[in-house]
Amino acid sequence: MSTKEHKAGTPKSLNLAILTVSTTRSLADDKSGHWIRKQAEKKGHGVVFHQVVPDDKDRIADKIRTVIYDHNPHAILVTGGTGIGPADVTIEAVRPMFTKELTAFGPLFSQLSYEEIESAALLSRATAGIIGQTLLFCMPGSIKACKLACKELIFPELGHLIRHVQEG
Repeated sequence: MSTKEHKAGTPKSLNLAILTVSTTRSLADDKSGHWIRKQAEKKGHGVVFHQVVPDDKDRIADKIRTVIYDHNPHAILVTGGTGIGPADVTIEAVRPMFTKELTAFGPLFSQLSYEEIESAALLSRATAGIIGQTLLFCMPGSIKACKLACKELIFPELGHLIRHVQEG
C-alpha cells in the first residue's frame, strides 16, 4: 500500500491544544502559539486550549494532565523549554508520561534545523510521544522552529498519526 493510499481516510479535523512554556511570555505576546493556532484553524482543526505555563517541571506536567482530562485533545503542541539551559525542563516534565515515544521526530527535526541553522541545531531537544490516546509534540519556542516543525513534520502527518493512535 502506498503512503498516499495509507493516508486516505485519515481524520481531517482534529482537536488540538497549544501549550507554550515560558516565564517571560504571556498569552498576549505568544507569537509561536498564535501562529500555530492560526495554521491549525486554516487546516480545519479546532483549538480547544491555548495557554502559557512557566518553566517549571511539575506545573508543565500538571497542566498537560489537566488538558488531557478536561479537553481530551487529539494532540498537544508544546513550544518552549526544549533547550539545554537550566530552565529548560519541558522534556523532563513530559517524557515520563509517554506510553510510547515517537523517536523519529527529534532526529528529523534536527536534520531540518541543521539545514537552516547548521550546528546550532545541537541545542534543541525536540521530542514527541503518546500519552494515552493523545499525541504530544515538544518543539523549541522560536517562531521559526515552530513553523519548521509544524509545516514539515506535524501537520502533514497529524491525521495519519491519530488514526494509528486510535486503532484497536
